[in-house]
Amino acid sequence: MKSRLAASIALAAALLVGTTGCTFGAVIATEKDYDPSDGVGAEVGELAIRNALLIGETGEELNLVMTIASSADVDRRLTVQWEADGERVTEAVVVAAGDRTRVGGPDDETQIVIAGSGATIGGLVPVFFAYSGAEGVEVLVPVLDGALPEYELYIP
Repeated sequence: MKSRLAASIALAAALLVGTTGCTFGAVIATEKDYDPSDGVGAEVGELAIRNALLIGETGEELNLVMTIASSADVDRRLTVQWEADGERVTEAVVVAAGDRTRVGGPDDETQIVIAGSGATIGGLVPVFFAYSGAEGVEVLVPVLDGALPEYELYIP
């Protein structure tokens, strides 16, 4: 009788450990960083680049669309670089301290059009972001067309 009770307790303990231990070492999905939209994001020092994407009818002229959020105490001059026709092209965006700057929208002051990158719709274009005093980062930015209604207004 005692051996049956001991065996039952051992079996119950094994089942309990076996069924609850499955996720003990698993990565929790909600703790993973991810980009919740079609674009990509990156961190450059005190600047956060959010939802960066390139939109165009063909890969010849692409509008860089993104939002830059600043946690800096001073204005920052973010440089944006890419390769076009074998040469490095650089544009700059001034991001106000503690503010957000939108780039590429139909009503936005700042527009960056990337031409000659050899991009294809559905592909990725390497774009480098940096500012003085911060380590820059290269991001593979997705290239989309205006097939979706929400992107029609962003075609250059």
